[in-house]
Amino acid sequence: MKETIDLANIPKHLAVIMDGNGRWAKKRGAMRIFGHKNAIKAVRDTTEICAELGIGYLTLYAFSTENWNRPKAEVDALMRLLVRTIAGEMKTLMKNNIKLFSIGNKEDLPPKARKELDEAIAQTAGNTGMTLILALSYSGRWDIMQATQKIAEKIQNHELKPEDISPEVIAQHLSTANIPDPELLIRTSGEMRISNFLLWQLAYSELYITDILWPDFRKENVIDALRDYQKRERRFGMISEQLKA
Repeated sequence: MKETIDLANIPKHLAVIMDGNGRWAKKRGAMRIFGHKNAIKAVRDTTEICAELGIGYLTLYAFSTENWNRPKAEVDALMRLLVRTIAGEMKTLMKNNIKLFSIGNKEDLPPKARKELDEAIAQTAGNTGMTLILALSYSGRWDIMQATQKIAEKIQNHELKPEDISPEVIAQHLSTANIPDPELLIRTSGEMRISNFLLWQLAYSELYITDILWPDFRKENVIDALRDYQKRERRFGMISEQLKA
């Protein structure tokens, strides 16, 4: 199926809202954590195909700041699953030359999960292929808030003036500083919202919504999304004639 897409026109950065694990489990009469456990194959498939295609950055919305409000048993199980998954996927990351990175308020994570994450990031730091970004304890509003706090502190310390603030300055203080904005956002499960994800960075991203629940998402579904993306004309406020000129 890779031959059906134009490899010269693929996103540098693909973002994914991985949604539908709970509904997938419910359909099978199981607890929600069963859906989370069965989502690992979707993560592996998506990561591998993106690396194969030469996508530079893949950001997965793994756990939002709002997810801390879920039942404690589910949150605890998710954190344990996170630790096991990171440890279990290290061979895949190294084999595919993938660098691991994370965005979000890492201090909120349990010490064991934070330690496993930090070790994996350090171990893959020398890899030169795709960067896999895990958004953990992340939200777009949190990201803009912490960027604003950093800028305010610099103004207070006379390192910046208020008139120096520009879109570029704000972007450099976000957790995705030096990472290009996503050209494409995929959301599974059919929900028509971005759920407080990369609010600044998604300003001009193309959106691809699929009814497929995340545990069923596979490489061919990534290809479908890319084919759809390549049919679109990205105008950034201009008109078609300007782009052609």
